Parts: sequence; C-alpha cells; structure tokens
Amino acid sequence: MAGIYLHIPFCRKACHYCNFHFSTNLSLKTAFLAAIKREIRLRANYLHGEKVQTVYFGGGTPSLLSSDEIHELFDVLHRCFTIDSTAEITLEANPDDLNLAYLKALKSTPINRLSLGIQSFSEADLQFFNRAHTANDSLIVLDNALTQGFDDLSVDLIYGSPTTSDAVWSDNLARLASYPVTHLSCYALTVEPKTALDSLIKHRKAPEVVEETAERQWRILQKWLPAAGFEQYEISNFARNERYAKHNTSYWQSVAYLGVGPSAHSYNGHSRQWNISNNALYISNLQQDTLPFELEVLSKKDIFNEYVMTSLRTKWGCNIYKFKENTPHLLAEAAPFLTKNWLFRESDTLILTEEGKLHADGIAADLFL
Repeated sequence: MAGIYLHIPFCRKACHYCNFHFSTNLSLKTAFLAAIKREIRLRANYLHGEKVQTVYFGGGTPSLLSSDEIHELFDVLHRCFTIDSTAEITLEANPDDLNLAYLKALKSTPINRLSLGIQSFSEADLQFFNRAHTANDSLIVLDNALTQGFDDLSVDLIYGSPTTSDAVWSDNLARLASYPVTHLSCYALTVEPKTALDSLIKHRKAPEVVEETAERQWRILQKWLPAAGFEQYEISNFARNERYAKHNTSYWQSVAYLGVGPSAHSYNGHSRQWNISNNALYISNLQQDTLPFELEVLSKKDIFNEYVMTSLRTKWGCNIYKFKENTPHLLAEAAPFLTKNWLFRESDTLILTEEGKLHADGIAADLFL
C-alpha cells in the first residue's frame, strides 16, 4: 500500500491565515504542469512497485486545474505507477471554483472524493479569512456536488477566530449536520509566522486570536459530534460510517508515500525528502531533469518519535510494544498522564482521553526519546 500527493501551488487569492506554499501568479501554470509530469516520470521507482491506494491533489488550490489537465496528469501517473481500481482519489477544492459545469467535468476524471475548503458559513468569518467564496456559494456547491454523484465529501471548518462567536460556531455545525457529508476536518485558527494574519495582528489591524475561545469551541464540537453521527478518529478529523480519509490515515500509520510538486514531502520508512518551495526554481530544475529536493535519513530515534507523535493523534493509539527496546521508556513517561486521565491504556495501546486531546503535542513531546 502506498500513496501519492500532488502539490498544486496556485491560488486565486491569498487567505490571511495560510502558510502553505502557493502563488497567486498563475503565469507559470503551464510550465509547472510540464515540470510536475516530468517529476512523476523521474520518481517512478520511488515506491518500488507498491500498489497505490490513494492519490491526493493538495495545494494551493487544485480546483484551478481543468478536467483536461487532471486527465493529462493521470495519463502520466498510470504509466509510472499501478493505481488500484478502488483507490481513494481526492481533490481539494474551493467552493468558488465548483460551478455546475466543472463538477460535471470532474465526474469524467478519476476524482472520486472532494475536500471542500468551506471554512465557515459566516460571511464575517470568510471576510476575516480573506476567502474568495461566500457562504451561499458553499451551500450551492454542497447541493450540486451531491446531485452530480459525489457521495464522498469532506468539509473543512475553522473555529477560534475573533469573528467566530460560540453561536456562529454552533450554527456552522448545525448547517453542516443537515448535509450527508462523509468527513469533517476542524482546525483551530492558528497565527503562523510571516502570514498576512500575523502581520495584521502585529500592526493592530486585526484582533488577536484567543486560545480560550478555541478551547471552548473545541468542547462545543466534542458535544455535537455524536448527535451528528461523526466519530473522531484523529484529533482534527471526524467521519461518518467509518469513511476515514484513507490518504491522511496512511500518513498517521507511517505508510510510504510520494510527494510531487514544489514543497511536497515524500516518505519511504527510513528517509524523508522535500522539494524546493519555489515555483520558478522547481520548474527550471525539472527542465534539466534534476530533482530539486533535500533528503533526511531518519535515525531509530527519529522513527520512534514520529511514530509516537502521529499514532497518538488517532483513535488507534500508540502500541507500547511496537518498538520493544523503548517499551520501558514509554511506560515510565506515560505514567503521569495515565494518572491525570489524559491517557488510558487499552490492552497494548496508549490512547488519548478527550481531555488529553487538548494536550496532545505536549504529551507526545514528553514521550519522545
């Protein structure tokens, strides 16, 4: 089992909170597509013939690709990799891109799952985030996507914004509950360095993000989930009827994956590599058949720490005996959190409690070697 991630580094508009690699200048799009096809061909042996179970178009804004461009990318992918006939194939999409004609065109492509960057159904939130779509756009897209036969829909929502009152957050959840979406990702608004939001707050042109607001709205979410039919299977991810995001789950379960495109990461079990985060340099390197990445060979300590960090975030938890030489360390460091009821032990596995999920990063850090 393996996965492929394609980073599409273009957006029509820069969201104030985003720190992913992207450009609002689309002039290099044609050259980029030629370069990423060349990278796919050059990386054909990275997965050592493993069957590909997931393909994920992320960004940026992958819904800026036309259906013809998606077909062209899959022509190259199929020539270089064996993609399972039942593979989960996800396209991240912004509501403003998904008009009815585009949704119909997408149905002719291998895309079988949409990840919708709705973020909020509140106009005040969307304006604060500097999103390009309106709340009404999101409602129309949900209806049209379902009508066109996309029955595997994931929605992203953001909580903890200065513009998001508890009432607005509850209304966002209530609106979502009325749609048969299969998956939900909820993220606390985070002020990342060098983003527009960071600059606006520093220059007092935007209110500060308050941690207590995010924690309170997290608790609202926790109470809402069961009644809406969602299971929390990872700290920020929730699914109905066990429709877990297979691609992201493979990250948390240390499955090998290939990342192509500028800034994309790859992992093969013993090393990580990441591509240059510069569109022009990425393109010029590939034009010379040069792969523009840096490589890190992981030590046993790195592999253990990454396993703890990722596994602990999920409902499947951290297996105490997966790395037997580190079992005594793990049990000793976990003891205080078991006493606090931030962790519980189920057979051979350590799992976060609901309260523990609020402290997941700190708990994982204390369990590291």
